[in-house]
Amino acid sequence: MSKSGQRLNRLFDRLERRVPRTAAGWLANVRRPEARWVRIPLGILLVLGGIFSFLPVLGIWMLPLGLLLLALDLIFLQGPVNMAILRGSRKWTTWQRSRRDKKNGQV
Repeated sequence: MSKSGQRLNRLFDRLERRVPRTAAGWLANVRRPEARWVRIPLGILLVLGGIFSFLPVLGIWMLPLGLLLLALDLIFLQGPVNMAILRGSRKWTTWQRSRRDKKNGQV
């Protein structure tokens, strides 16, 4: 397995630890190699749902999840998806810290 594939698996493991147990079990099942025929169409549907997030039921959260699922099978997506997740988590952490510092009276 490539370095980006290993990193992607670590990101999925971390995601499974952070979501509720039922969602983690579902995600573990979808990650199995034999679930490829479910994972690819599901990833495409999630990406499309994320693109049409302006509609009532759909949301922007669908786009990254769909890209994550597709990156398991499409190797050319693994590098860009890994980098996007790492950058996004760094920005999220920085934003949370700045918010916490403002709340505690520090600037």
